[in-house]
Formats: sequence, structure tokens, C-alpha cells
Amino acid sequence: MLHAQEFWADASRAREIMKEQRALKNVVDQLEAIGGELEELTVLLGLLREEEDPDALKELGSSLRSQERQIAALELTTFMAEEYDSGNAILSINPGAGGTESQDWAQMLLRMYLRWAEAGSYKTEIIDLLPAEEAGIKSATVTVAGAYAYGRLKAEIGVHRLVRISPFDANHRRHTSFASVFVYPEIDDTIEVAIDDKDLRIDTYRSSGAGGQHVNVTDSAVRITHLPTGIVVSCQNERSQHKNKGMAMKVLRARLYDHYRREQEKEMAKLEGDKKEIAWGSQIRSYVLAPYQLVKDHRTGLETSNVDKVLDGEIEPFIDAFLMKGRTSPGAAK
Repeated sequence: MLHAQEFWADASRAREIMKEQRALKNVVDQLEAIGGELEELTVLLGLLREEEDPDALKELGSSLRSQERQIAALELTTFMAEEYDSGNAILSINPGAGGTESQDWAQMLLRMYLRWAEAGSYKTEIIDLLPAEEAGIKSATVTVAGAYAYGRLKAEIGVHRLVRISPFDANHRRHTSFASVFVYPEIDDTIEVAIDDKDLRIDTYRSSGAGGQHVNVTDSAVRITHLPTGIVVSCQNERSQHKNKGMAMKVLRARLYDHYRREQEKEMAKLEGDKKEIAWGSQIRSYVLAPYQLVKDHRTGLETSNVDKVLDGEIEPFIDAFLMKGRTSPGAAK
């Protein structure tokens, strides 16, 4: 038997085991809760056999539908079995070419994901937001904290396409806009990502945008450039330069981890003869507001005409369909 002193001798490994234990306990707790509810439904079913009760029958149907949703949600967590799927995520949104049109579209996507997170009880924090001159945003970075935030949000990685009658065009012509969504796992202290201080350029500047009367008084915002890769991250959410630097370093660690992982995947793809590029990628979903209403995911084929609900954060069906497709695709299970 492993004694406590031996267990904590390797603190990094111990934290990793504790994190895995918490994730497994969460699944067990959900299973036990579902099991308890099923026992109650069995009792209710027995009562219905003895005497017909319309109210009890209605309650049973409602409970069964709730159970079905809970079991389906729990089943989906088994599809998210990669290393960081159960953890937090860092979401980044950037407009494509097209100026104001794409910048406005990027802001619409930001609102969509914040609404989705709120509905799912995820905790979000906008750590960097660069407003555009006329409308929309030039970039946004958001942390999303909660169970399986990364496992679910990684389904959104790619280019999102919007077709609509432009509100910025005096001639009311139809425009197509693009924006990219990137998602990185939040890397905790148990994962080593080598960052040499001499590879960093750290700049400070005054925050812009909302944030209160003290935002522009001091150079509290921090921008960090990783010189070998050219990766740039920034944070201006906190008034403290020290806190902004800490958050920016957290984002940099996540992005570097993702960068090195993708580089490794490229090398493996070459060795396996796979010519597919792991880069910007093609559009994953189209949102059409005119001449008709349609949201279509090009990877799964799932579509809906209720565009307003989707843009208001109801993207769960698209995420679920992507997870299901990944589970059933050839080679998905190893």
C-alpha cells in the first residue's frame, strides 16, 4: 500500500492523480444519482399498476424524459476521454478579411459563446478584448471554467461563415463574413511547458475599453510575445499589472502547449503519409440570415432554421452531433 508520505513525494504526480480522482468521482456521483431516481420511478410505476392515476402518469413521463436527458449527457462525457477534455478552456475569436463586416460577426460569435456558457453554468472571464473602430471587435480571449469546457468547446474550432444583408451597406447588399474560433486547454501546473525568459518580450500599455475610471490611468495591460514561435498574448482585464502578467502567462502556456502538440501531429501525419494540413482549416459552419434562415454544420450535416436561437447560445445540438460523429467515425476508437 502506498503511504501518504510516498504519495506526496512527487507533488506534481499527486496533483495529477487527485485531479483524475475528482473527475471520476463526479461521474460516479452522477451515476448514483440517476440510479436513485430510477428506483423512485420503479416505485411510482408499481403504484400505477395498482390504480390508474393521470397525475402520476404525467409525472412518470416527465421524470423519464429527464432521466433520458441526464443519461445522454453522461454518455457524451465518455466521448470526451482525451487528456484535457474534462478541464477548462481558453477561447479565442478573430475576424477574417472583410473589415467591419467580419469584426461585427466576431462580436456576434463572442456573444453566442458567452450565452452558451451562461446557460451551461460555466464561469467565463474576458481577459482580453480589442474593440474595432466602427463596430465589432478585432479580437477576444475568454477563459471558460467548468467540467468538460474544453471537451465541448473544441467542437467549435474552425472558421465560421455568416451570410446576411449588411447593416453597414447603404445599398443593402448581401455580404459574406468569416471569423475564426480557436480553443486551447487550460494547462495546469502539473504539465511542464518549457518557457525561457530570454525568449519573451514583455510590453506594458494602458488598457482600452470598458473597465472603470482607473483603466487608462496606469500601464497595467500586458502583452507577451514568444519570440521563437511569434505567438502573442495579452491581458488587460485586471487593474494590477502583476495579475495581468500572470493571466497572460497562463494563456501563453496553453497556446504553446497547443502549438507544440500540433507540430508533433504534423510530423506524425507526414510519417503516416497523411497530407492534410493542421492549420487555419476550412469553414465548419455556415449561418445564413438572408435570403433564407439556416444554420448548417458542414462536418455533421446537422442544420436548423432557427438562427436566432443558435446565435443566442443554443449550440448544444451542434456540439453533441460533432462528439457523436467523432465517436462513430472509423478510427475514432483506439
